[in-house]
Amino acid sequence: MTAASPTTRGLIGLSTYAYFWRFSDRVARPMSLDDMLRDASELGAEVFQICDYAPLDDYSDERLAGVRSLAESHGLTLEVGTRGTDPAHLFRYLEIAVALGATLVRSMWSQGSDNPSASENVTRLKTVLPRYEEAGVTLALETYEQVSSIDLVALVEVIGSPNLGICLDPANTVANLELPGDVTGRCLPHVVNWHVKDFDFSREAGWVGFSLLGAPLGTGRLDYDGMRRAIDPARRGISQIIEHWLPWQGDGETTTRVEAEWTKNNLNYLKEKNS
Repeated sequence: MTAASPTTRGLIGLSTYAYFWRFSDRVARPMSLDDMLRDASELGAEVFQICDYAPLDDYSDERLAGVRSLAESHGLTLEVGTRGTDPAHLFRYLEIAVALGATLVRSMWSQGSDNPSASENVTRLKTVLPRYEEAGVTLALETYEQVSSIDLVALVEVIGSPNLGICLDPANTVANLELPGDVTGRCLPHVVNWHVKDFDFSREAGWVGFSLLGAPLGTGRLDYDGMRRAIDPARRGISQIIEHWLPWQGDGETTTRVEAEWTKNNLNYLKEKNS
């Protein structure tokens, strides 16, 4: 297995999560992966993360080569994302990454009912990481509410591989009562990928409880400027990947229109902030 190239780090771009509704079966004409890549290029993205996109698991070598060729022809570098630490699955995603020329695979501590202990994950990841190191591919485990950032950092540190890091998304950890600033500071030395999405709270109808939902960048609770100063993505070569938590807007036409607006506006926001 040969090393993947070029590096994706330090670039600004989009994820399939920025197209969540537009490729779903809830809309009349779902976008294909090729459609998303073309659209991302037209918007000025530098990198595209194919994240939690189920069809990718079963792509043939020929189809993967076609995706890579399309991305390269549109000036896009690719990253990939999946969930879980099952070695067979992570080996498959290493194959996918190398075929796509991706040098980063984002994953998560668990997947569905497969929720390994910390010691089990140490064993699993120590099995997988030598081949990631050989291929020049970094595995980034994401912060999310099902695992405390303390445990996630401990896992990364006990393994100590240069090809294992953290995908920072502190919006996810709010549901575990972890403040974004605390999570950012704790994970900072190990961040290799940054999922950028804004969020805010709103009262439920009747003032009973709250909803934590997405917001256009710069309008919610995300301290983007503070996080960027701390992370220093340009100097450290950390890619910034835009995602959304956009709720369904009542109908497909409205939802896809708003999602497209958020995607364009959020990408422009990041490009302006990093110019």
